[in-house]
Amino acid sequence: MIYVVIVFLWTSILLYILLGGADFGAGIIELFTSKGNRSKTRKTMYEAIGPIWEANHMWLIIAIVILFVGFPKIYTTVSIYLHIPLVCMLLGIIARGTAFVFRNYDAVKDDMQKVYTPIFIYSSLITPFFLGIIAASSVSGQIDVQAQDFLSAYVFSWLNWFSVSVGVFTVSICGFLATIFIIGQAADDDRSFFIGKARRTIYTVMFCGALVFVAAYHENIPLASWIFGDTLGLTAIIAASISLIIMFFLLQRKKPILLRLLAGFQVAMILFAATYSHFPDIVLLKNGANLSLLTHQGQAKAIDTLGYALLIGSIFILPALGYLIYIFQQKKEVQEAH
Repeated sequence: MIYVVIVFLWTSILLYILLGGADFGAGIIELFTSKGNRSKTRKTMYEAIGPIWEANHMWLIIAIVILFVGFPKIYTTVSIYLHIPLVCMLLGIIARGTAFVFRNYDAVKDDMQKVYTPIFIYSSLITPFFLGIIAASSVSGQIDVQAQDFLSAYVFSWLNWFSVSVGVFTVSICGFLATIFIIGQAADDDRSFFIGKARRTIYTVMFCGALVFVAAYHENIPLASWIFGDTLGLTAIIAASISLIIMFFLLQRKKPILLRLLAGFQVAMILFAATYSHFPDIVLLKNGANLSLLTHQGQAKAIDTLGYALLIGSIFILPALGYLIYIFQQKKEVQEAH
């Protein structure tokens, strides 16, 4: 049952990056759009992220619950030594969600819209940035459980070039996902505009990805050997690169579902390549010790109960999510018909 729990943990993280990432990307793309095109971008983005905005944080909650119940030592270590970026990420989620609701559903359209919009945009940037920092810090080997001062224990564990570069890379991934999602919602007259934006975000992701490897080399983190030194990791990167080439050829064609599947596949391959080589270790500590999903799991009864709960819950969650997306699509088609 432990492997069932691990699969659900990995899948929930992946889905949060994909769906939550596209959601955060909406604000990121709006930030880097000229004022003359912001209204058009905002309207199209809202139509694109509507279905996933309603449910994307569910995947984060599932991941947190799995760690809390199934891997308490891992959960405790991360929440203690990375509590500063965790708090920043959670504050960003709260601020962004609140601003999104008031900006789009406020009954009175007044000058407060000038407050909601900046909060939405900048929290959309900050949240994935700290999410990337948390992920990178967990495997950077900088968490010092033997630290004797505040900075060494709670700041330098995440404030380093590698963690920051992964944070920037995560932001670029979110922007990339958002532009791919938006192409399917764009009107024919605006399609070329959003295709051009998608291409620019792809170049940005490639540049930011290169920065991650530079930062890893500078911090003596064997990221290159993790990814390219393992057959499966290398295969995943090659597969992601091939799908990216295919995507370039499909951008001009009306294949929104295929484009989204390709984008999701690319992110999945990147996540797989980055995590597979040191599996089951999920947290690498500065003293050389590692926290493992197999060694540091909870009680057997807790794992079994958690596994069955996840299996039963998926029977209800996945069809409901599919129905939610279907309802939003039907709503769009009705609006277009009128």
